[in-house]
Amino acid sequence: MQIYKVFLRQFNKLLLGCLLLCFVAQICWLVLVYHQRQLGLDSYFRERSREASSRYDSSRKRSLNRMLKLSSNTYNDGLLDETMIKTSQRENATLLMLVRNWELPGALRSMRSLEDRFNKDFHYDWTFLNDVQFDSGFIEATTAMASGKTQYAVIPAEDWDRPSWVNETLFEEALQLMEEKNILYGGSKSYRNMCRFNSGFFFRQKILDQYDYYFRVEPDVEYFCDFPYDPFKVMRLNNKKYGFTITMYEYEDTIPSLWDAVEEYLEDTEYQDVDMENNAYGFVSKFDFFGKSFAVMDSNSDYNLCHFWTNFEIGDLNFFRSERYIKFFEHLDSKGGFYYERWGDAPVHSIAVSLLLNKDEVIHFDELGYKHMPFGTCPSAYYMKLQERCLCDSNHPDNIDLNVISCLRRWWKDGSGKYFLKHDS
Repeated sequence: MQIYKVFLRQFNKLLLGCLLLCFVAQICWLVLVYHQRQLGLDSYFRERSREASSRYDSSRKRSLNRMLKLSSNTYNDGLLDETMIKTSQRENATLLMLVRNWELPGALRSMRSLEDRFNKDFHYDWTFLNDVQFDSGFIEATTAMASGKTQYAVIPAEDWDRPSWVNETLFEEALQLMEEKNILYGGSKSYRNMCRFNSGFFFRQKILDQYDYYFRVEPDVEYFCDFPYDPFKVMRLNNKKYGFTITMYEYEDTIPSLWDAVEEYLEDTEYQDVDMENNAYGFVSKFDFFGKSFAVMDSNSDYNLCHFWTNFEIGDLNFFRSERYIKFFEHLDSKGGFYYERWGDAPVHSIAVSLLLNKDEVIHFDELGYKHMPFGTCPSAYYMKLQERCLCDSNHPDNIDLNVISCLRRWWKDGSGKYFLKHDS
């Protein structure tokens, strides 16, 4: 009897184990069936999504460009069916080049490019500045290349030369130190004169008194695309004071004390000339990360080193002539940083624009293809590039727009944002 009870107890345990094993197996089978069904649904919807997203690839030419569309009004793929209307009506503006006689070949290349792409339709004046007299060969060649009037002026010595209050001993020591550090143009005296002139004196030249706008042009630059509008007209109609194509980080070794001078200016003026709620202060002061890639900038100040590349800039001369800009420049100039360090006009203009203007008064000319060695910018919308007859590759490594050293995404975030429709033109 005892043996029977033991046998029955063991049999019940075995039966219970078998039932539990069958239950677990059934659960696993149900999970497997559900998972396979889910995979089938995922595969189905993934395939349907791929078909929908690529349905119009052949007509939209997506396979020819891997980048995002970065240019305004480029989500309209019917651009080739539109007629570009150009008018010969001109704004009160000039094309401006600071250039030496020996730079004539590079000046002519830039002129030829801009004339072909833009000025042949408008015939804007060309204004040339130099710290010495232009020779007859330079004048003859540039006059022949221009479609508009050409004019030439010599910069007064007081606007160009190193001021007498600069400590020559400290200046020479700074040159030697920057040369030893292999800082770009660190040992150049004339480069410092140029940066100071472009920061605070170019707009004071009498030959420019008659104009409201300028388009800065440098030797050996290239314009990749036909201009789809007159940028001067865009500036006036949209109340823009400053326009750029490329923005990037500055070399901090050239401006170690610049931001200290800016902060001192703000404290001395008690922020009277700035509107911190509406300006683009964040563009030059924020360090937060964003996007899939970013540059880790080792800045020793609260300046994030972002600046507009001023070899291309279109500006309102009346802004630079204003009392607030001159006050800003003169404060910086008094610190001697143009000579004791190597402050460039690019960070000076950029910080001034970011502080003194409302962010909506600054425009990114994202439809204008442009290159100044070693970087360029090329519109990325296929049909727009066809319409503007662009000769550039949006996917080329030299295209800086989304490069890690570009500040363009910073401008989208902390400047006036990203526009997807054209401005009035």
